[in-house]
Amino acid sequence: MQKIDFDSTYFNPRDVLECGQIFRFEPFKEGYKVFTTDKACYVYTDGKKTVIESEHPDYFHEFFDLGREYAAINQKIKGFNVPVLTRACELGKGIRLLNQDAEEMIFSFIISQNNNIPRIKGIISRICKELGEKREFAGEEYYTFPTAARLAQKDAAFYKSLGAGYRDAFIVETAKRISAEGIDRLKELDAPSLKKELLSYHGVGPKVADCVCLFGFHKSASFPVDTWIEKIYREDFGGTLKDRNKINAYFTEIFGEYSGLVQQYLFYCKRENL
Repeated sequence: MQKIDFDSTYFNPRDVLECGQIFRFEPFKEGYKVFTTDKACYVYTDGKKTVIESEHPDYFHEFFDLGREYAAINQKIKGFNVPVLTRACELGKGIRLLNQDAEEMIFSFIISQNNNIPRIKGIISRICKELGEKREFAGEEYYTFPTAARLAQKDAAFYKSLGAGYRDAFIVETAKRISAEGIDRLKELDAPSLKKELLSYHGVGPKVADCVCLFGFHKSASFPVDTWIEKIYREDFGGTLKDRNKINAYFTEIFGEYSGLVQQYLFYCKRENL
């Protein structure tokens, strides 16, 4: 096991993990165990340091976006001089945007639609247990996230039995398509083209597409709009638009390349009632 020490000022594990961008994590000792694809780590805060323990330090250095200078980005976002956002930048400055596996994110956010986080985590956990490979980390078992090819071997009834509900068919059809086509071609697309292409997948709507763009393909100008963001738009920005696509355009036109992190700051503070 190897360790990475990082200044905790702009890396708070709880804020990063509890902000809706990842579902495969659980409390462990003084922090959390985090799972992604076939890898695991233990992340926690020790005084002024955030520590990552893993057998894959290089992977998790990239996963937690430790090569990016968030202090400068945070100051840049404060420079928009939007009071609610300036406050969110300060209170949520420990948030970082995770660099997650794109394929895993496609399925995770298909499962997430019209769902709550505990239920999403349960469905994904059951899918991993049934179709993933058993591994061990920190003396305990965990299961890897299955490949699209493995997911495509099961029918809709199987996923329904694991609690996926109406999303069962979405998982099957998308798994079959990705298994046949792969997703390498998606990685070459710019953000608008990528979102358009993601919308052609069965069960992927605008909010899911934006989440996948942001958390799976690292398109930082993406701005997912959910009920929390609608609430922020109405209550804190005085907005009157009803169409989520138009609300998305409103925010991305203002915040551009910083939209994704702005969304996370605002979402965090509103949900935490800070």
